[in-house]
This record gives sequence, structure tokens and C-alpha cells, in this order.
Amino acid sequence: MSALLEPPIRAEYELEPASAPRVEQARHGPRPSPGRRWWAQAGWIRKSLLLVVIAVLWEAIARWQNNDLLLPGVVATSKAFYEGIVSGELLGYVGVSLWVLVQGYGAGILGAFLLTSLAVSTRFGRDLLETLTAMFNPLPAIALLPLALLWFGLGKGSLIFVLMHSVMWPLALNTYAGFRSVPETLRMAGRNYGLGGVGLVFQILIPAALPAILSGLKIGWAFAWRTLIAAELVFGTTSGKGGLGWYIFQSRNELYTDKVFAGLAMVIIIGLLVENTVFQTAEKVTIRRWGMQR
Repeated sequence: MSALLEPPIRAEYELEPASAPRVEQARHGPRPSPGRRWWAQAGWIRKSLLLVVIAVLWEAIARWQNNDLLLPGVVATSKAFYEGIVSGELLGYVGVSLWVLVQGYGAGILGAFLLTSLAVSTRFGRDLLETLTAMFNPLPAIALLPLALLWFGLGKGSLIFVLMHSVMWPLALNTYAGFRSVPETLRMAGRNYGLGGVGLVFQILIPAALPAILSGLKIGWAFAWRTLIAAELVFGTTSGKGGLGWYIFQSRNELYTDKVFAGLAMVIIIGLLVENTVFQTAEKVTIRRWGMQR
């Protein structure tokens, strides 16, 4: 009787699990081929090809124009650029401009830091920063050059003054906006650790607002670089030594248009080098490494 109540024994068997779609494919679609992935990551190759196309179009237009005084081609410009580098003439002008730029840029950073530190500490500093930036940020730095020449004379001080003006206000605005975007939780955490004033700025506000600060530094650098070249074109030499803008202006007066283009090419190259080495390296080792920016 007990044997009849026992359940029947079925043969064992295994089922193969159904292959589920990969999460990455389900979310982002099929993965691209290795060739497409390599092309998507090789940004410098795409940019180099774009520069080659621009150079070819430039040379073609110059040959069609057939007037080196109006538009020298890539070959003539490259020759003038090479001769300026080999002779040291072009590098000498670049050195003068960069030395003045470093001093004016540093003075602008110092002024912006003092203003923003005062703004986050006191109500008076906040009102002062908002008033001064509203007044002077729209004012072109080159417009202050006549006054700078009157106050500081024919020397390096005039250029440093206009460079400081071009850097300080955009950097102060970006830094102050970054400080205001810092969550109140971080501020309270800093106060709980006994931080206040300068300690709170250095250990809490600056690290948290670093993306905005770096953006302001890049904007200030671009403003300072083009302001310096424009001021040298108008002002000329600094203490008897000319900069890159003066080299361009002097070459134009002597009708060396190929040297003018060589000087402009140097302005572009220096801008690209600073952007792709200094600022991108700073972003990689700070905000991208810390996960604050993609």
C-alpha cells in the first residue's frame, strides 16, 4: 500500500539557459567595429586631416590670386616661419611677449583671487565684486591703453596693466559663480572642522569650484593673449624690445606679408600649445581624475 503512494520518479535532464542580451548592447545598441572605435578615438588624426584640407585650400587660393603681397601661400609662409625660427628673430619676439604675458596674467589671477575671497567672506566684498565686474568687465582692455601709457609711461608696466584688466574680471566672475554653486553641505562640513575665512576658501571652496576656476583661467588666458598682441600692434615696443605683435606690425610696414602670416601662425601655435598642454593636463590630473568632469 505504501508503495502505491510513492510519487513516480522522473528521469533527470538539463536545460540550456537562454542567452540574454548584453546590458551594454541593450542600452547602447551594437558595439561598433574596431576600426570605427579607433577612428572615434583618434581625434588628433581627424584634426590633422582638417588642417591639411585648410592648408591645401589656402595654397590653391594663393596660387589663383598670384600676388604674394596680398596673400602668400602656405609654402611662402612656412619658409618665412622656418627662417624666423632658425635665425632666432621670431623666437626673440616671442620670448618678450610671453614674459610680459606671464606677469600680467599672474597679476590678474592675484587680483581676482583677492576680490573673490573678499566676496565670499563679507557682504561688502560681494557688493564690491558685483559692482566692479558690472562696470569694468564689458570695458575692452585695449581701450585703457592710452590711460596706461599716461600713467605708467612707455614701458612694460602699461602692458601689464591692460593684461591684468583683461584677466581679472572674467576670472573673478567664474570663480565667484563656482563658489556660489558649492553645496551648503560642504560648507557646513568645513565649519564643523573649524574652517573659516582663508582656510574654508582653500580647503573647501577652491577644490569644489575647480571646474569653474579652470574655465575662468582659460577664458582669462585667451583674453590676455589677444589683448597683448593687439596692444603691441598699437603700442609697439616694451622698454626698447618688441614683442610678437610688434613683429607683425613691423613686417606689415616693410611689406613682408609672408612674415606677417608667420607671426600670426606663431600666435595660433602658442595658443594651441597652451590649451592642449597646460590646461588639458591640469584638467586630467584634477577634475577629470576626481570625477568632476567627463
